[in-house]
Amino acid sequence: MKKDSNSGWDLLIEPKKGLFDINLGDIWRYRDLILLFVKRDFVVLYKQTILGPLWYLIQPIFTTFVFTMVFGKMAKLSTDGIPPFLFYMSGTIAWNYFASSLNGTSNTFINNASIFGKVYFPRLVIPISTVIINMAQFLIQLILFLLVYIYYISAGFDMQLTMWLVGIPFALLQMACLGLGVGILISSFTTKYRDLVFLMTFGVQLWMYATPVVYPASMIPKEYLTLYMLNPMVSIIETFRIAFLGQGTLEVGYYIQSWAITIFILIVGILSFHKVERSFMDTV
Repeated sequence: MKKDSNSGWDLLIEPKKGLFDINLGDIWRYRDLILLFVKRDFVVLYKQTILGPLWYLIQPIFTTFVFTMVFGKMAKLSTDGIPPFLFYMSGTIAWNYFASSLNGTSNTFINNASIFGKVYFPRLVIPISTVIINMAQFLIQLILFLLVYIYYISAGFDMQLTMWLVGIPFALLQMACLGLGVGILISSFTTKYRDLVFLMTFGVQLWMYATPVVYPASMIPKEYLTLYMLNPMVSIIETFRIAFLGQGTLEVGYYIQSWAITIFILIVGILSFHKVERSFMDTV
């Protein structure tokens, strides 16, 4: 889409001419629409519920409590000396953001087919707004984590912030890019292969167990560590733990590798999404 003053029209919408014919400037021009979707989803999500936004806090608290009882007390998995409740909460809130973004964007074409078929706007606006609303949820839960963290510090537990704290904004950005990239990639395929909708249900759960959410990465045998670190979420979770709790398994090489994989997935996701958006109405 571009301005065309010569023909007398304010805007001229043209068909996409190729796989790489992506105008990311359109997304910036539709930033007001993104904010509108974010505001709508934030209000609608817990509308007509009794506890409302308190669910943002209840979910991680109950999940952390269950993880502490099952994996900490019963299975007695190591937490590298970190108080179990803090250990599981740090992994839970980070994983929740990624999983929510992934689940929310993976059905973009199917859930919004009625809107896409009636009016033009950059289709990426929808999944981007989903990632942003989930980021707001994550920040609320991060405040909860910091309050629990301060409580443990005041109770005498020896935990120190590390220099990896400067990496938290980058970890947050990486989670957003990874959730968006994987989500829109799956969304592109679900227009033809609905089996992926069911695969997503337990696929995300399996991915969580391949990520150090309920156990420390230090439990992974060294001979499998290189393969294990191919999961980009490992470096993200470990960044949070090293930054706030001073414990974690992360090297600069693994960190760079994690970012490289994330960027690759995001690019492939955008290209796939762009290709499918031109013809998905024929298959949805």
